[in-house]
Amino acid sequence: MALGTRTPIFIGLILVMLLGISIYFRLWSMDYNLSSEDRDLIRRQFDLAHKEAMDESAEWRLKYDEEVERATKCLTELIEAKEALEKKAEEVASINHQLTMLQKENMGLLGQVKSLNQELEAEKLKCSLRQLR
Repeated sequence: MALGTRTPIFIGLILVMLLGISIYFRLWSMDYNLSSEDRDLIRRQFDLAHKEAMDESAEWRLKYDEEVERATKCLTELIEAKEALEKKAEEVASINHQLTMLQKENMGLLGQVKSLNQELEAEKLKCSLRQLR
């Protein structure tokens, strides 16, 4: 049963192979009568097409190189800006820390000034009491 269903497939395959082989031999046996002028014309057309393809390839390569250069420049600027921003953030954090320390020191000094003013008032009061005596 399996052989009966495969037989038409094998026959079709053999026919397709024979047809392919006959087309191949027909193309192979053709006689191309090209004159030397035709060959020169074909050669010039091929050279021109090749030159145009090379020029276009060079143009695309130049565009690619320009884009790579622009992208590299932008990336460098972005990295520099990021580093500058990080540096500024560190400076701000340092300045905030210094401001906090100075505010604490200022509060301590204000307390000392207040106590010194009280001592001064007390000394003035003592001096005025001494003069009255």
